Amino acid sequence: MLRMPVSTRRIDAHQHFWRLSRGDYGWLTPALGPIHRDFMPEDLEPLIQNAGISGTILVQAAPTEAETQFMLSLARDRTFIEGVVGWADFEAADAPARIAGLAADPILKGLRPMIQDLPDDDWMLRPDLDAAFHALNQHGLVFDALVLPRHLVNLSVLLARHPGMRTIIDHCAKPAIAAGDIAGWALDMRRLAAETDAFCKLSGLVTEAGAGWSVETLRPCVDLVLEYFGPNRLIWGSDWPVCLLAADYASWLEATDVLLRGCTDDERDAILGGNAIRAYELAT
Repeated sequence: MLRMPVSTRRIDAHQHFWRLSRGDYGWLTPALGPIHRDFMPEDLEPLIQNAGISGTILVQAAPTEAETQFMLSLARDRTFIEGVVGWADFEAADAPARIAGLAADPILKGLRPMIQDLPDDDWMLRPDLDAAFHALNQHGLVFDALVLPRHLVNLSVLLARHPGMRTIIDHCAKPAIAAGDIAGWALDMRRLAAETDAFCKLSGLVTEAGAGWSVETLRPCVDLVLEYFGPNRLIWGSDWPVCLLAADYASWLEATDVLLRGCTDDERDAILGGNAIRAYELAT
């Protein structure tokens, strides 16, 4: 039996910053009203202080290495940013060298191809990308899997191809909560949890549920990932500021506390901090 990682330190393992004038956030249009503005560390800092969160993982929001460097510079200036999940061009001929260069910065903890936005659902299985995934694994980086339910079968194949690659499934793979269609997602997530060592981020669910969300609309998905992955492979994240499309920071954290009431104190501490520390190899 795996020993439960115990930590009373709370970590927000999934948040973003962006400065619109940088110009590489193609998905971030005026139609996304509440989040179509700059979000910087000074905006988040009071929120995490009020929530008792000691550190965060800053995650990429643009498919450019320039944005990765932007995030690394922010992390060097703000000690609460304990790690960065960036982006690298896996399709580049020199992808392994690029990944090695990025991995030389100890603040970089992982990489996240924006798989959900790619037109080819089989992209991750392309043989010419194997060298990039191998380099990610070789340099001890985490693969943050930004996938949708339709990608889960391929994700299982990918992880079998690259054993030992630390993988975290972002946003529980974005189940279709608002549409009430989670049966196929649940089947594939159960299989993936059983056949791999992947972690799952408890994040992004309020956005998938929509503005009318409630704890009860989220509960079926949360209960299932808690059952499938167990409390030692769930990692809490806010997905701030994207979460503002459906809920403010405090509301999602309060909902999490309600949803995890069936867990022991040690299990809650693991989900809210200890598992992130272990998966991203943060200071204890």
